[in-house]
Amino acid sequence: MDRINNGPEKHLRVYEDRSEYISEDGNIEVFPEGVISSDAKRRIKKVKDAFKNGFLDNLIVGLSNGEFTVDITKISDVAVDCVTELVDSVTSEVGRALIGLSVMQLCVKAIEPRQNIRLHKGGSSSSSFSWVEGISMRALDKNHVTPTLRKYDLLRLNADGFMMTRSLAENYPYTSLYKAYIRGGRKQWLLLVEEIEKEQTSAIETLKYMLARLKNAASEFESSANQLIAIADEFLTLTDDIVKIKAVIIKHSEMSDYAARLLEINMHALMQAAFDAGAFGSAELVPLSQMRSANKKHGNIGDIELIEDGEIIESWDAKYGKGYLREEIEEVKEKLPDHDVVETVGFVTNVPIVRNHEITQRIQEIEQLYQINLRIISYEDWVQIIFQRTLDVSSITAIDLAKNWLKTYCEYLAQRRRIQAPIDEPCQTWVNSLHQIISDSMK
Repeated sequence: MDRINNGPEKHLRVYEDRSEYISEDGNIEVFPEGVISSDAKRRIKKVKDAFKNGFLDNLIVGLSNGEFTVDITKISDVAVDCVTELVDSVTSEVGRALIGLSVMQLCVKAIEPRQNIRLHKGGSSSSSFSWVEGISMRALDKNHVTPTLRKYDLLRLNADGFMMTRSLAENYPYTSLYKAYIRGGRKQWLLLVEEIEKEQTSAIETLKYMLARLKNAASEFESSANQLIAIADEFLTLTDDIVKIKAVIIKHSEMSDYAARLLEINMHALMQAAFDAGAFGSAELVPLSQMRSANKKHGNIGDIELIEDGEIIESWDAKYGKGYLREEIEEVKEKLPDHDVVETVGFVTNVPIVRNHEITQRIQEIEQLYQINLRIISYEDWVQIIFQRTLDVSSITAIDLAKNWLKTYCEYLAQRRRIQAPIDEPCQTWVNSLHQIISDSMK
């Protein structure tokens, strides 16, 4: 009864052929489902043509060189707050998809104000879900938005695009009632969509403001990255203590909420330092995967791999916090039939290893079946193995290898070696914390 007295409650009605969004002021937006209309096709063409002609590129470059400025008076206070909070989230480990999506929606609205940015699916096939007045945001993202944001280093995104996130692909319009679980500034994003659709803020000026904020965030990262490289260089000129250098790397990996990913990165950094010293002969080190774990569809076995003639010959998988690896052993067995020449497959863990009779027997069975060396070793033992392996075949000294390891690790996190380590997680927090650890080690 209270809701009746105070006005209608916002809600979404879903029918067989349409959805209806009823806002708190009683306004009803109707979204018919079906093959896109002729008007929608014209709008989509206008948007695509603008992207192809460099709409987003030109804005980014123009803001950087001062050709364009932001008219803050045309941006609502609500939009300013939403953009600020969304961009601030890029320094954490979540929220990148929503930032990318917000950029795309603002672009679409700035290019073609008549296009509804709640409707993220649109197609000409009757066999696939589509809104009559919708637009395929996944295609726009993959072909234009993500490549441009990556090109100018404004946002760390997977090359496949942020719209690959399943939570953004539900067959419901983007309204304040969109229920899918999304990490990051979900509330701010939905509030921004409402502000844009209700024409409470200028789409083009809000877009420029968001791009400017992203640019500033990127500049801040560059400054932090430069400071990290500088203090690491200073630290490495003052110490010849291998134990101290190792301790810096290990401490940094251990202290993060994303320690599992950092374990992969610091292991790959050591392999890269060893590779640069000529430790692996004709074998090549595969770049660090952008994925959090080995993925069968990408042909991986583990996180860190050596290849010869395009075939994996050695693979190591980082297993942070896991000592019982029975399930992982079975998973790797499923991958082995696709890799005939692999010689060594190993798991590296930072916790005590569980070696019961069942696991030992299963390892022996797999080794005999596929003629491989299947190993489960501690992180400390693995580091020692790579060091000794490098020293046996290279003229490099142990201390120089340790220094190159830390230097490479810093360069990875500072985005200086993206060919070897295309890390798309936001690295600001990692860079800052590593800087602090090195600084403390120098006291």
